[in-house]
Amino acid sequence: MATLYTQQSSNVRKTWFLMSFFFVIVIAIGWLISWYLGSSVVLYVAVAIALLTNIYSYWNSDKLVIRLTRAQPANGPEHRELNRIVENLAITAGLPKPRVYIVNDPAPNAFATGRDPEHGVVAVTTGLLGILDRAELEGVIAHELAHIGNRDILVATVAVVLAGFIAILSDIFIRMLFYGGGDRKNVHPAFYIVGLVAIILAPIAASLVQMAISRKREFLADASGALLTRYPDGLASALKKISSHGREMQHASHATAHLFIANPFGKHGGLGAAVSRLFTTHPPVDARVEALMGRKQAV
Repeated sequence: MATLYTQQSSNVRKTWFLMSFFFVIVIAIGWLISWYLGSSVVLYVAVAIALLTNIYSYWNSDKLVIRLTRAQPANGPEHRELNRIVENLAITAGLPKPRVYIVNDPAPNAFATGRDPEHGVVAVTTGLLGILDRAELEGVIAHELAHIGNRDILVATVAVVLAGFIAILSDIFIRMLFYGGGDRKNVHPAFYIVGLVAIILAPIAASLVQMAISRKREFLADASGALLTRYPDGLASALKKISSHGREMQHASHATAHLFIANPFGKHGGLGAAVSRLFTTHPPVDARVEALMGRKQAV
């Protein structure tokens, strides 16, 4: 019978499989560019850059995210209750207390980052603190601590770096196809068609895989958070409030969107809703609330 823990193990295995898929795409694109230029140097450079960017993102992911979101340390007396909630839940979860940050933004949201529990960061917006009661805030903090405990943030950061790198390589190769270079006299035209299609689809596939990782881990973090607080209603109520607010964050970025507990770009309507559901990094709130209520008897 499937449990939270077997699902967690399954998600970890699937994530590493998807990460391997990313590397295969990077190598394939690097090989195509190397073939096109008649030099293997590009392939070696592509693999080296992929490795170096991942190493850099591993050691500096928390600093990069804090800078991008313009978060500030929650050290003021008005943030004592927030720090107390984070500390109590961290103790319950058996985690070191993460650093706590505030994002000055009226849109309610929260995120966690850091390469491991010892370097964890939890941040909430001023808008979130303004609309949630204590039980709801505890649910949100528990969700973010679950991300830290499950090592979700590191995987998500690496996925973003690789997806961006694939997009850059694809753009380089497309420009080469259209603007010349390389020895193409004895190559069948069909190769260019297949290569061009693959290069165009590669960044799209990379982005979709990245989003799939994020969606699955949001459900897992919801379940883990509910298990931590023993009160799924708190997180479910918080998600409903955040969703109904529907306001876009002032400094929303596609680079960090997947880190937040809810889509930082707000609501979309009409045709945009269908497109948003395809490319969003978050599962529908209704599905998350339904899953939480389904776990109510279990906890």
